[in-house]
Amino acid sequence: MPVSVAEKRSAFRRLHDSGCFIIPNPFDAGSAVMLQSVGFKALASSSAGMAWSKARSDNKVERSDVLAHLRELVAAVDIPVNADYENGFSDSPDGVAESVTLAVETGVAGLSIEDSTGDKANPLYDFDLGEAHQGGPCGAG
Repeated sequence: MPVSVAEKRSAFRRLHDSGCFIIPNPFDAGSAVMLQSVGFKALASSSAGMAWSKARSDNKVERSDVLAHLRELVAAVDIPVNADYENGFSDSPDGVAESVTLAVETGVAGLSIEDSTGDKANPLYDFDLGEAHQGGPCGAG
């Protein structure tokens, strides 16, 4: 019987509560299954690995491609998957919140949002962007 999304998320939370753990990065469903089979307790997608497997550069894939990739990874394994979710595919907190909602619907147990803008003149997003959204997907509350 497959492990439910709720069970995967609960397992992921327990891993975090227990301290540090190793979380490898599969680039496709096959490598995800292999990593699970050797005993890893969780996985994290690889934006670069996914992009390169499609002959694209990292940060040059569409959100829809990443969502499809996340669904494949989650369906392939019975352990939690954390999403490497770039910048949330938006420059605004509301856009990131929309993207996070879509990622959560794939069944991922967690996700990581990068603060890199891709702009050499302003390489990081302003920290204050999320303050208006405390308690929501972009906030820490």
